[in-house]
Amino acid sequence: MKKTYPSIPGLEPDAWSNDACRGYVIMAMQDCGFSHEDIRRVVRQLHEAFDIHTINEAEQKYYHGDY
Repeated sequence: MKKTYPSIPGLEPDAWSNDACRGYVIMAMQDCGFSHEDIRRVVRQLHEAFDIHTINEAEQKYYHGDY
């Protein structure tokens, strides 16, 4: 089930950004102690995932995953 939140004028959600998503992944991986090479591999794979899968597919993977 998709989570939705009411919008407060002037505080609308930020626009989607693939680069911001990549940045969040990099920060999380750094915080977890992943190696520089592992982070590079994941960021390269994200480029492919963004090209192959829709936002809806990614949401469903998150909502129905056990991560």
